[in-house]
Amino acid sequence: MKILHLVSGGDTGGAKSHIISLTKELDKLMDIKIICLIEDIFYYDVLEAGVNIEVFEQKKRYDMSVINKLKYEIVNGKYDIVHCHGARANFIAMFLKKKINIPIITTIHSDYKLDFKDNFYKRIVYTTINSMALKKFDYYIAVSDAFKEMLLDRGFKKDKIFTVYNGIDLNNKMDFVSKEEFFNRYNIPYENKIIVGIAARLDLVKDHETFINAANNVLKHRQDIIFLIAGTGNNEKRLKDLVREMEIEDYVYFLGFVQDKYSFFNAIDINVLTSVSESFPYVILEGARLKKPVISTDVGGINNLIENEHNGWLIDIGDSKALTEKILFFMNNKDVIEVMGKNLFESVKSNFSSKKMAEEHEKIYKKILKN
Repeated sequence: MKILHLVSGGDTGGAKSHIISLTKELDKLMDIKIICLIEDIFYYDVLEAGVNIEVFEQKKRYDMSVINKLKYEIVNGKYDIVHCHGARANFIAMFLKKKINIPIITTIHSDYKLDFKDNFYKRIVYTTINSMALKKFDYYIAVSDAFKEMLLDRGFKKDKIFTVYNGIDLNNKMDFVSKEEFFNRYNIPYENKIIVGIAARLDLVKDHETFINAANNVLKHRQDIIFLIAGTGNNEKRLKDLVREMEIEDYVYFLGFVQDKYSFFNAIDINVLTSVSESFPYVILEGARLKKPVISTDVGGINNLIENEHNGWLIDIGDSKALTEKILFFMNNKDVIEVMGKNLFESVKSNFSSKKMAEEHEKIYKKILKN
């Protein structure tokens, strides 16, 4: 099989991790090429991973000159399937579909109606366009059963939807600095403290307010703890103002974007995710590689990995009281942190490897071509 993956090239976070992990493993099973529409860090990271990639540059988001170039590549390259990732690629595929005669599929990485929640213009324009584009695809891959149900509820056909959970390469080298070096970078005193961290863009859908409210509650009981927030986003100023209003800025630190993500996970003791919506997030899988237990909202497909009291805790959306209780439980039972962290690693190792993810994609591609 010969598969073309079409992406924006500005991909970050979980989507970036997914595409690189997936294509790196698929490349061992078939002929894979990625085409991205802008040249950014994503392009260089894919090159470093050893996957074939090329840039078909769009000058602007609505530059349609790439469509004929893509048609030429697909027809002359004799590709079997085009596989898209993200709103920008979906938009181009909507027009490309009319010019080629092979199946086009897309991966649903997130709730597309919430992708631009923090930006009024993008929410009105890009969300509308992406919703239209998605209706044109032949098949869909949802990264959790919850997302498959979401698509069904919105009128997508059941026989056109497949589910494959995200997987991570457990053999890929993790580059990270020591805990001491990491905290010295930010001039944060950390000795004899429990470190609780959240790594997520500072957008409303990630609900950092629940994390901050829980931090405030915990600090009323214990002060031998600090809270790290890694990420940037439109909600940054409001969140920093909230921390100042609570007068807890000596315990809650905004790190900005952390390039070396495994240094962050190495530095923390407890990994937290408070999102209102998720698929099957890589921040949990990445933390698991360093045996960090997680407290997460019960959204998307996370409950397929997290088992209460075994490898972490699940809480309801916005439940800062429950998050407070779970953090204090870990603080009062520090030996459990290590036990649950090891259990989480074993759970990921058994069920959510990038190799297994790629093999599931191979089965889907073969089924689509057989159809």
